[in-house]
Amino acid sequence: MKNLSMFLTGLLFGMGLIVSGMINPAKVIGFLDLFGHWDPSLAFVMAGAVVVTTIGYRYASKLYETPMFDINFRLPTRTDIDKPLIQGAVLFGLGWGLVGLCPGPAIAAITAAPASAIIFGVAMLAGMFAARKYTAN
Repeated sequence: MKNLSMFLTGLLFGMGLIVSGMINPAKVIGFLDLFGHWDPSLAFVMAGAVVVTTIGYRYASKLYETPMFDINFRLPTRTDIDKPLIQGAVLFGLGWGLVGLCPGPAIAAITAAPASAIIFGVAMLAGMFAARKYTAN
């Protein structure tokens, strides 16, 4: 049942990315181009996601004592802003701005534009391995 739940959640997430246009790099770059031909439509997608997440986090622990597939809720506890967090945010933002894809939409984009999504995926995996090696030292 847990695997089915994960599959259906991922499917819904991917379909939402496709419907919203998040898998289209040109649309994402248009959203990020504040001083050119700005496309504000993805702001509504982001606002909708924030509203749904806020409601979910707020009421999930009140409605249920434990999650369906775990023994307790695992919410973030760290609040500090450190150097690795800032470096990771900067690298993520640069990649998102240059390519117009981030990890979730890149995986969903494989259905629409395999070549560019696969190249991005390989580069993303290389970056993940490099970061692991860099942070292990």
